[in-house]
Amino acid sequence: MGALLKVDLNSPVPVYQQIVDSLRSLLVTETLRAGALLPPVRQLALDLGIHFNTVAQAYRILAEEGWLDLRRRRGALILDRQTPIVQNEAKLDQLRLRIHQIASQLQAEGLSAHDVAAELRLLAKGMDK
Repeated sequence: MGALLKVDLNSPVPVYQQIVDSLRSLLVTETLRAGALLPPVRQLALDLGIHFNTVAQAYRILAEEGWLDLRRRRGALILDRQTPIVQNEAKLDQLRLRIHQIASQLQAEGLSAHDVAAELRLLAKGMDK
């Protein structure tokens, strides 16, 4: 699992959020499938070289989103999660803001608006699978 997940300790994004974002991406693309077990918290923490509470926090967030079933000493079971019917508008607004912030950061790093838009289209196309 450590090979699929990478964390950047120098990133302004908290490590737990990097783990959540990476795992969520693997779950959405079905690289990780329902019924599979993620490694126990302590094992993944050792693999990534971080504190186990950081991994535990990431797993709890994904469990709250309905992706994982957490059991002591067993790891985290990936659930067959259905797309939520009820959408939280405040949360969606927050996520839209994150997209805008990331797009702005990409432009600040030298990508043109055209290149940012092309990347977003490629990302969206990959999600339609």
